[in-house]
Amino acid sequence: MVKHSKRYSAVAEHVDLDRVYAPEEAIELVKEVSTAKFDETVEIHLRTNVDPRHADQMVRGVTVLPHGLGKQVRVLVFTGADGADLARQAGADYVGEDDLIAQIEGGWMEFEVGLATPQVMPKIGRLGRILGRSGLMPNPRSGTMVQPQDLPRAIQEAKAGRVEYRTDRTAIIHSAVGKVSFSTQQLSENLGSLMNSIVRDKPSAMKGPFLKSAFLTSSMGPSIMLDMSALQTMQGPE
Repeated sequence: MVKHSKRYSAVAEHVDLDRVYAPEEAIELVKEVSTAKFDETVEIHLRTNVDPRHADQMVRGVTVLPHGLGKQVRVLVFTGADGADLARQAGADYVGEDDLIAQIEGGWMEFEVGLATPQVMPKIGRLGRILGRSGLMPNPRSGTMVQPQDLPRAIQEAKAGRVEYRTDRTAIIHSAVGKVSFSTQQLSENLGSLMNSIVRDKPSAMKGPFLKSAFLTSSMGPSIMLDMSALQTMQGPE
């Protein structure tokens, strides 16, 4: 049995474990029970009905949260001369090719989003074993391999709150939706935008209900069970 701190046990008493909460009510409760001394991240954990053993049932996608994630996002771009100036002008934090590859092979990982242009993909292939574990390896399926002319858009989206989601090997999707310091409306609109994308990405190969259960929580707080019907009909901002 997991042993929790006195602080956690005290705030957990505010959550009814036998009840499902409407999304906005859950957001307000998450904010109420988040008592850590730092600005906790608000997270959603969705259990799906997909079978992750089948490639055609994997869920993977990208969305841009309208209010961002409330944190600095450092963007690294692997590109040659054809995209370097564009990337720097668009605000990329690190731009390069062989120099960045060498730094990463040496253990450096001080960035949150990795982008690459197609021309350098063969070069960075050997970084897959390093960056893949952290979800930082550029690839076309996640929209992080882009043509040089598309770098400004991709960098802007990354810094604005671009979120990549995917089912793990237990068929669960984990994603951040903001910080507890955000307003209820901001968190609700972020969550709505994320859910719009996830519901739209339901695999055509799977039968029956797509989502089984969902819980909202903060970094150090208790989990709150969500009303699935209300969650799946949420909308992002107009």
